[in-house]
Amino acid sequence: MNPDTEFTDLLARHAGVLHQIARAYAWTAEDRADLLQEMRLQLWRAYPRWQRALPFSTWMYRVALNAAIGQLRSATAARRDVHATDLLGDDEPPDVASDEDDDRLRTLWTLMQRLPELDRALMLMALDGQDAAAIGSALGLSVSNVGTRLQRLKTRLAEAYRQESA
Repeated sequence: MNPDTEFTDLLARHAGVLHQIARAYAWTAEDRADLLQEMRLQLWRAYPRWQRALPFSTWMYRVALNAAIGQLRSATAARRDVHATDLLGDDEPPDVASDEDDDRLRTLWTLMQRLPELDRALMLMALDGQDAAAIGSALGLSVSNVGTRLQRLKTRLAEAYRQESA
C-alpha cells in the first residue's frame, strides 16, 4: 500500500483520538480547529519514524499529545478567560441524554481543563479505554506508575466534582 494512502487510512480510522485531545487541550472551537491541524501536521512529519511494533493508536497519542501540550504552552501567555459553556463546541457528540447529563459533562470538561498536562493526558487516554501499558508507552511512564497516578487522579477528580456540584 502507498505510504500516503496508508497514513490517510490510519488517520481516518483513529480520528476520534485527535478530536478528544483537541477538546481536552483547546478552549474554543477556533483553537480546537487550529490544534487539529497542528496535530495532523506533526503526525504527517513523524509518520516515517513510526515503528510498526508500536500500535498506531499508541504512537498517535504520543505525537498528538506532544503537539497539543506544545501548542498549549505557547498559548498560555495569551490565554483568554473561558466559561464552561465554551468548552463544548459544535463538534461534541450529540449523545447527551438530558440537561442534567449536559451539566455533568460540562463540569467534567471544566475539571479536566484544570488538570496539569500529564494528568489530563493520562485521564484522556484512560477514558478512551487505553490500557496501562499503552498509556505508559505514550506518556513515558511505567505501568505501575500509570495505575497509581490514575487512581489518585480519579480520587482527586471525584472530590473536585463533588465540590463543583455542591
